[in-house]
Amino acid sequence: MNKRSIVVLISLLVVAVMALSACQPQVVEKTVEVEVKETVVVEVVQTVVVEEEAAADPMVAAKEFLKGKKVCAVLPGPVNDAGWTTQAYNGLVNLRDNFGMELVTVDAAEQFLSTLKGVTEPEQKRRIVGEKFIRVFEEQAKQLGQPHFLVQGTIYPDVVESSAPDRNKAEKIKSHHNVGGLPEDMDFELVEPLRYLFKDEVRAVGEALGLPEKLVWRQPFPGPGLTVRCLGEITPERVSRLRAADHILQEELSKGGFLGKGGKVSQAFVVLLPVRSVGVMGDQRTYQEAAAIRAVTTEDFMTADWARLPHDLLAKAANRIVNEVDGINRVVYDITSKPPATIEWE
Repeated sequence: MNKRSIVVLISLLVVAVMALSACQPQVVEKTVEVEVKETVVVEVVQTVVVEEEAAADPMVAAKEFLKGKKVCAVLPGPVNDAGWTTQAYNGLVNLRDNFGMELVTVDAAEQFLSTLKGVTEPEQKRRIVGEKFIRVFEEQAKQLGQPHFLVQGTIYPDVVESSAPDRNKAEKIKSHHNVGGLPEDMDFELVEPLRYLFKDEVRAVGEALGLPEKLVWRQPFPGPGLTVRCLGEITPERVSRLRAADHILQEELSKGGFLGKGGKVSQAFVVLLPVRSVGVMGDQRTYQEAAAIRAVTTEDFMTADWARLPHDLLAKAANRIVNEVDGINRVVYDITSKPPATIEWE
């Protein structure tokens, strides 16, 4: 993607803000909010617009670039996708629960699970998920009138860790499904307006645009989903086990007020390990998998420190996981910072 394309795509954020101002007055009730929004957006555009005459007027360039074309977005979970989807659709496809409008959902779990069967290598998992992600979307796009553009919530840490072409001096750490894991033969172009922002900057934009706090401050979720938190082979049983354990952790952290805006934990989750150990339940011997709790504090997610959670909270979460989740008999806590470790285990 050349410089002009990047500039035009990022400038779409300005178009979205204008549309929001015109069609959703409840978002811009106060003049000061509009001014904040415009300031944030202009800063976003200016960080990317470098010596590009064609983007002297990003509003005109963006409107001309998108004239008569359809734009679609996929919302797998994280705040960056939530923020951009809300802006880009603006009355076309919106989130049912948070904005009272229709949300098109697709259950492609079986397709992903069958494709990942027998795969254990992390990079291979990410590449498979990246391609399947696009293929599933292509199928759905045909039913939506074949949009010209796919909106993604790619942010700068994704670019850095994936060693994308515009960051080719960096060593590849892991391929993010929305950067290094995408196939080359896609039926549409990518729109990545947040590509050069860090997570805290994305949240600043989301808050300035008046998005619900629970969306802006929800935890990041990996693009490849639980495939990179379920180490080893991916099976329906293991994914279900991981999901149940993670639900318990989130529940305990929420009760303690550790999540959300003002919370002491930036991200927390459970990792299912392909390691079995001997345990005892009652009078019975067990030989089951181990789970690891990962909780970190960070501002930009480029570096992170492990969260000093209360021992009582960890004890309760671990006890519940072992007693309530079939197949797990041991829980450990990850006390490694980033670097040297990444936040996700794969």
